[in-house]
Formats: sequence, structure tokens, C-alpha cells
Amino acid sequence: MGSKPAWAEMGLTAEEYSRICDLLGREPNYLETGLFAVLWSEHCAYKNSKPVLRLFPTTGPRVIQGPGENAGIVDIGDGQAVVFKMESHNHPSAIEPYQGAATGVGGIVRDIFTMGARPIASLNSLRFGSLDNARVRYLCSGVVAGIAGYGNCIGIPTVGGEVFFHPSYTENPLVNAMCVGLVDHKDIRLGRAAGVGNLVMLVGARTGRDGIHGCTFASEELSVESEQRRPAVQVGDPFMEKLLIEACLEVIRGNYIVGIQDLGAAGLTSSSAEMAGRAGTGIELDVSLVPRREKGMTPYEVMLSESQERMLLVLEPDKEEPVRKIFEKWGLEAVVIGRVTGDGIYRVRDGETVVAEVPVKALTDGAPVYHRRGREPAYYREKKIQPVDTVPVPEDLGQVLLQLLADPNIASKEWVYRQYDHMVMTNTVVRPGADAAVLRVKGTGKGIALTTDGNSRYCYLDPYRGGMAAVAEAARNLSCVGAEPIGLTDCLNFGNPEKPEIFWQFEEAVKGMSEACRALEIPVVSGNVSFYNETEGEAIYPTPVVGMVGLLQDIARRCTPDFKDPGDKILLLGGFSPELGASEYLALVHKIEAGRVPAVDLDLEKRVQACCRSLVRKGLVKSAHDCSEGGLAVALAECSINGNVGALLEVEIEGRPDTFLFGEVHSCIVITCAPRRLAQVEAEARDKGIPCRLLGEVGGERLVIREPGGRVLIDQPVGEMRRVWQESIGNCF
Repeated sequence: MGSKPAWAEMGLTAEEYSRICDLLGREPNYLETGLFAVLWSEHCAYKNSKPVLRLFPTTGPRVIQGPGENAGIVDIGDGQAVVFKMESHNHPSAIEPYQGAATGVGGIVRDIFTMGARPIASLNSLRFGSLDNARVRYLCSGVVAGIAGYGNCIGIPTVGGEVFFHPSYTENPLVNAMCVGLVDHKDIRLGRAAGVGNLVMLVGARTGRDGIHGCTFASEELSVESEQRRPAVQVGDPFMEKLLIEACLEVIRGNYIVGIQDLGAAGLTSSSAEMAGRAGTGIELDVSLVPRREKGMTPYEVMLSESQERMLLVLEPDKEEPVRKIFEKWGLEAVVIGRVTGDGIYRVRDGETVVAEVPVKALTDGAPVYHRRGREPAYYREKKIQPVDTVPVPEDLGQVLLQLLADPNIASKEWVYRQYDHMVMTNTVVRPGADAAVLRVKGTGKGIALTTDGNSRYCYLDPYRGGMAAVAEAARNLSCVGAEPIGLTDCLNFGNPEKPEIFWQFEEAVKGMSEACRALEIPVVSGNVSFYNETEGEAIYPTPVVGMVGLLQDIARRCTPDFKDPGDKILLLGGFSPELGASEYLALVHKIEAGRVPAVDLDLEKRVQACCRSLVRKGLVKSAHDCSEGGLAVALAECSINGNVGALLEVEIEGRPDTFLFGEVHSCIVITCAPRRLAQVEAEARDKGIPCRLLGEVGGERLVIREPGGRVLIDQPVGEMRRVWQESIGNCF
């Protein structure tokens, strides 16, 4: 394997290899070294992030299962629960965008149904370089096609997500996939290999050589050699996954199994070791029994393969035949390859020959935990104090609005989501393009709302405020549709944690997220850390992504962002103090990424969101849309575009007009109501101590924003705004 020793080729450090020798009291053989390498990789062991992740609040009255299992579970009443998780597939997507993204979807779906839940929705969060780069366009179109190709085939709607473009992602795109499922409490299953003497059964696809060392590949920086790692990218078969979903759910509903887990990162090695580790048992596997699709595979290749569409089941011996028959009915192989033991040893046989024998706990709990020390980057203070309010005010603010609406970070993402089937299963009642997707829970009057959010520019300029903002905005998006946020999953995408400046970004972002979660009472129940997102030493912008789930007790009382009827009153709920710092306007128009990131007043944020949810629940408002990238003017334009109706607003402006229109702010929501409801809306806000400002009313075919004295700041036809907003991204391809 080259000039390096085998353990180094596999991604272990000299200190880690020495630790393994100490744990075993001997040197490991080649296969054993491989087992440790994958299970001790950052991707599997979280060895650089564990101490920081403990900052997250992970419990709450609705939490049934927090971090540590395949996915988190949150109660939604009536004996039902929602199961959800987010994972990254960044490195594979940089090398092979279609299969990288497709298998990312397949893997996260398996994390959901392995808990006993039927997957009902997928979401994603994507980051790419600038669309004027040909390779970026190739990566973007390949990733979107991969998500669509896999998700559409398995019949799970892709209902929401986000896409952001920035040069820091040129060589290292981010592909974060989220899946959500529904389960009855009685059908919840965990990934545990319990019961000495119970059988270990491998079901689904045959094992090939694809994906070997995929998790160690994901735990190192990308380089010019990465293209040669194309064989490490798995290949998915969505039609087999669909069969696997149905077969696994059938054996779970029939109460045939003790434990179940998907074969994801590190394949058979991680699934079997983690199941034994959680149960405190041992496990014995015979690789000669594993069905293969390639000849001449070694035990090492079988154990480390990350071939897709495979699951590991633990069942009592008398259940073997009925389980096998269920899988045969669905056209799938089901083979017993081992058993649960009571000696705490992870033992691999190849027929009669023992080829690996190590303590389970050495593999699962023995990985080192690194307590890194962060260091504030040199750029941080410089960027924060850089004056940004001295930039010239553009003469034509209406043209600036069109420029922002055409910006790929603000423009309609319809080119992306129209490739996804978002109506399959017929649960989707608020489609992609709103603040959050809303799905009905069939057989009830309830609904669940789903969103993904993150602002990497905020996190680059101030990771603490940026992390806080990601949580606050995700919750605000749910509140805009009328849903109470009930749980959070995350995908934390950063550069190399061994660099103190990168670790500082990571730690500060998690601190900000944790504070927001505690203040807004939203538990973190699952998540993923993706480090080493660097190419040739250049890191991506720090990108913590939040996936959040909300609950509507009455789905009939839901809200959307579009302006509805002429004459409706437009109000701004929340304290409005916009800032130019870190704004999309400043970056796009003035080519400056600097200044102070807007602060989040968590107490105000909590009260504004509660007020908005109350107004929606009582049927007092017709629309609600939060202010985010592009500021108030963009929020108003999006409401007009989506409603295909104009608006006239008269606003008192203090300070710079571009700050008022395009500066960014938290804790602000644009709402509309019928004129007869105006007094009630204002009284509700007043009672809750929330600022509520009347801006104007809906009507006409133009968006007009003017001062009381008559000076017109913006006057744009709705049709022209829609054209530039809708066509921007699609025109790049």
C-alpha cells in the first residue's frame, strides 16, 4: 500500500496505532487495523467534536430518543412520533456528484426506517461555488439530479431545503440530506444486538467493493489526488431501497426482530460493532456467508465495503424462517451471518478461521477524544471593525432590488425543486418555496412543518452569532407557517479541526446554537459533524446547518408567505433595526463581506414567534414571511411575487435608505390581515409586548415603497420582479 505503514494509509496516526496496540496487548493484523481505522475515523467516532457537542440541550418533554441512535424521535401526541436526522455526503459529491448525492439520500432514509418509522419527507441543504464556473455548474446539476433520481424513485417527496452559492465551496460542495418519518410508539426499534444466542442477519443488496474506506475518505481534506478516490463513492439502487423499506417495516410491525441498523459509513463493521456496543454484548460474524456480487473479495473488503441498500437484523432463532420468507416475498436476500455472544468480543471468521478478534468496547468506546484548543482567526477582528456604513448609497434603489432578486442566493430555487417530486404520498399541503413545508398527518387534523437553514457568511464573520441565527431563523420559518418548533437535527460542516482557527469557528458556532436552543426550548435530538471540508488547505466557510421540525395541532390553520387580497393591511411584527454588516446586499452590490453580524435578541425572538403562531392559530393573519437575506424590501417583493399582487407601503426612514430596505435583521416577520382584523392583530401584539408597525396595504400590480413626504424609494412591476427572480438560476444552465 505504498511507502507508508498500513495503519497510516488507513488514516490512523502513530499515537492512535500505539493506543490500539496497548488496548490489544499486541499488534493488530491487517483486518483488525482496518476495523479500528474506520471506527476511529472522525466520521464514525466524533473524536474531535464530542466535548463540544455536549453543550447541546438534548432532552425535553417530547423527546423519546436523543443523540446516540440512528435518528432522533420526538412525540407528537396520540401515540405517534416523528423521527428525523440529517447527514452529510460532501466528499463523495465532490468526486461523483450524482452518486454522491443519491447515496446520501439513500443512507439518511435508511437511518429513519431502521427506527421503525415510515419515511414521509426528504429535505436538503446544498452549497456550491459561483455559478459562472463550469465545474460548479456540473457539480450542482449532478447533485440535484442525484437527489431527484433517488428520491423520486423511492417515492418519498422532497419538500424543502436551501441552496447557497459562494466561492469558498468551489472545490468542496456541501450536500446535507435530511429525512423525516412517522412511527407509532409501539413500533419504535433501536439498533441493539441484544440477547446472547440471537442471530445476526444481513438483508438487502449483495456486497461489492464500492465505498471501501468511504468514512476515512470523509475524514480527510480533499486534494488533487481525490479524483483518484472515485471508487470510494458508493453506487445506489433506489428500487432495491424501496423494497427494503417495505420488507423491514413489515418485519418490525410483525414484532419479529430484536434490533435493526442500516449499513452506512464503515458498512458491516460499524453496524455490527455499534449494535453490540449499545447492548453491551459481543458479536461473531462469518464473512464467508456474506452474499457478494464480486469474486475474490477478501475479509477486509467484505467488512469495510459501503455497498448500499443493506441492513443488519438481530432476531431470535425461531424467527429466522418467517423473517426470511418476508424478505423473499419482496425479492430480497436474507442470510444469517453470525450470532450475538456474551463475551464482549468482536470476532470475525472466514469459515473456520478467525481473522479478527478484538474487544467491542475497544472499537466503539476506545477511540481517543481530542480536546482541541481554538484560536481566534486574525481576520475576525479586522472584518468586525471594518466600517461598512461609508459605502455610497445607490441612486436607483429599485434596480438594487432587482439585482438582489436575481442573486442566486435570493432568487427562486424552482429550477432545483421542480426536479423533485414533492407531492408523492399526497401529504404535502405547503409546497417548496414557502418559509417551511407543511405535511398532513393522515388520520388526524395535525400537520408537521419542516425546514433547513444556515447562513455561512454570518458564521464566517461571527460564528457565535451565526450559529444562534441559524437556530432562530429555522424556528422563525416554522412559526411563520403556524407551527411550534419541537426538535432539531443539525449538520455541522467545517474545515480541518486540527487547525486552531477552524476549531474556534466550530466551538463558537455550537455555543451560539446551544444558547438559542435553550432559550427557544428546542432540543437537539440527532445530527452529524462533517470536518475536513478543505481543498489544498483552503477551508469552506463554516456552515452549521439546522434541520427543524414543528407541529401544527390544526393543519387547517396554517399560513403561507404570499400576499392574498387587495386592501389587506401589511404589518411588520418585531423590533426593526436593520444592519448593513454581513448582508447579502453589501456582498452583492458593494463586494464587501465584513461588518458586525446582526445580533439575535433571544427573548424578543421567542416572543415574536409565539405572537406569530398565536395570530396564525386564531386565524387573524392571512400571510406571514420572515425577513432574512436581502432585508425588508426582498421580503416584501417575495410576498408580492408569490401572491401575484402589488403593494403600496409608506415608511418613515431614519438613516440610510439602503440600510432600511436591504439591511438584515432578526426577529421580524411581515404579516398581512384583513382591515377588519387590524385592531385585533395590533392588540395581540401589544398584549405580548411586541412592536407592530403598519406599513401599508396590498393591491395593484406594482410594489411601491415611499416615504410619507412622497419620495419614492422603490417602484417595480410585480411581473418584472417575478421574471428576474424566477429565471436567474435556470439561465445559468
